[in-house]
Amino acid sequence: MAKKLNRTPAELELKILKVSWRNGPLRVRDVRQQLADQGRDLAHTTIVNTLNNMVDKGFVKRTPYRNAYIFEARAKEEDVSKGMLSEFVNRVFDGSAVSLLLNLIDSEQVDSKEYAELRRLINKRAKEKK
Repeated sequence: MAKKLNRTPAELELKILKVSWRNGPLRVRDVRQQLADQGRDLAHTTIVNTLNNMVDKGFVKRTPYRNAYIFEARAKEEDVSKGMLSEFVNRVFDGSAVSLLLNLIDSEQVDSKEYAELRRLINKRAKEKK
């Protein structure tokens, strides 16, 4: 029986989920190759063990295919990103989305175009909520 979906995948699990979201169901060797192409050349057994753990956590499903298995994401990208963001806001900003946005806006990572886009999106959402 699969465990309840852990909202925060580990770093390697998230990389594997991203590979699956982009490419669909894959064999272990295909996952390994995709990760190697991204600069993460890992042992076959590391990928197998990680994928099996991800099956147990409910992140991926495993389907028999010939003499191997095909692995496919069960967790939706939107659900994982929302869960990770929620956990981040809770851990770092004590649950305050306002503090998150203020820190983001004050950071060097947001340029004037992105700031204008954030303002536009916030205004749009505010109108939709009325």
